Amino acid sequence: MPLLRQHHHKEAKDAKSIALMSPSLKQKALALLSPDFITTVATQLGLGWRETPLALPNLVAWFARQILGGNLSMPELARRAGSQFTPEAYCMARGRLPLQLLRELLKGICALGDHQVHDRAEMLWRGHRLWHMDGSHFSMPDTPQLQKAFGQPGQQRQACGFPVAHILCLFHVGSGLIRDCILSLLRTHDMAKAGQLHPQLRVGDIVVADRAFENYVHAALLIGQGLHLLTPVHQKRKVDFRRSRRRSGKRLQRIERQRLRRCGHCDQTIRWRKPQQKPKWLPQEQFDALPDTIDMREIKRVVRLPSGQKQTIVLTTTLLDARQYPAEELLEILKDRWSVEVNLRHLKTTMKMEVLRSKTAAGIEKELWMFLIVYNLVRLVMLEAAQLQGVPLRRISFADALYWVRHGDLGSPMPKLLVTPDRPGRIEPRAVKRRPKEYDLLSRPRQVFRNSLRRRRK
Repeated sequence: MPLLRQHHHKEAKDAKSIALMSPSLKQKALALLSPDFITTVATQLGLGWRETPLALPNLVAWFARQILGGNLSMPELARRAGSQFTPEAYCMARGRLPLQLLRELLKGICALGDHQVHDRAEMLWRGHRLWHMDGSHFSMPDTPQLQKAFGQPGQQRQACGFPVAHILCLFHVGSGLIRDCILSLLRTHDMAKAGQLHPQLRVGDIVVADRAFENYVHAALLIGQGLHLLTPVHQKRKVDFRRSRRRSGKRLQRIERQRLRRCGHCDQTIRWRKPQQKPKWLPQEQFDALPDTIDMREIKRVVRLPSGQKQTIVLTTTLLDARQYPAEELLEILKDRWSVEVNLRHLKTTMKMEVLRSKTAAGIEKELWMFLIVYNLVRLVMLEAAQLQGVPLRRISFADALYWVRHGDLGSPMPKLLVTPDRPGRIEPRAVKRRPKEYDLLSRPRQVFRNSLRRRRK
């Protein structure tokens, strides 16, 4: 593997199974994941290690291979390593692995992605970088520490469910690279951690998100940092595009949104007043520093779905100039927001991150960051394949790119990856066809069921 010492011949041979990317990007990535780079980062962090089969650079390499193989079990990974270490030794070594080292690795890969894709003209929209922000969840083993750290769904009884963690991810729209991820408790609203991702952006970037992010505080925070927001209007908010509005003199509540001007058909600019109630997740000092009003733009369009039905879409954005930012183009950007769900599906289903294996909170966080590192390497492979094969990036099969990264040869050129068919307007039901096995649900603690079975046998 790329991170293993040269004197470990068996490991060096197995290194070829972690092919990172095509020749034009491969050497740069290998430089980031080489023992020299690991040594430099560890020195900066004040870390040290002994020269063993599970030395820090070797450990990171085997960790990457474990994730590439579909989150292999530790005994299987030890067998693939030729029994150079035991599962127990590997588990203890992973427990000592510094999380900051994995963060620095992901930062280095993101820096490579910034240089390669984020500043290209074809990756920009009218000079702006587009980012998808969305939340998701994953499960983990049922241990007391993880139950305390993350919690489980409220409809499940104690000892009958599994801990579930919440993550908030930031994806680059053009390349699909993940820039950062926030791990938190299960019952965490997406907006509660959104501000922690803002420092990853630069002036002029546009955040494209779902309606959960459509609120005054989020928009004001972005505007204050020179960023932009594009989201659907929240389902509970009614937007009035009528030319004249009737106002009753008996209406005592203050007007939170006041129309400033019309920008076109069902296209208007409004002035949004600061809410009186502070969100629980926002510090009081930060809430007091927000402006009293912000200007937003609202657009409504009726689109026809592939099924023939019509759907009304109402969006809001901080991009106020109707000439510079046409409404139809903003609508297309918002309709493409579904691609972030595909990215999360690749991360959770294709790479098998839906259920992690670690039994401690620290281990879960390290496992998550290694998944992000491997995911970004696969995305860089897809980017290079799209350029070589002359097809859009989204047409390159993520599963085929993952297979090549897992089994490819570092010394051979990258073959042509599978190109998925172009199916515009494809619509599929969000339902499962394969029926689950008819087992009773574990609605009571396992020990209670065991005692019940023992009584039946008597």
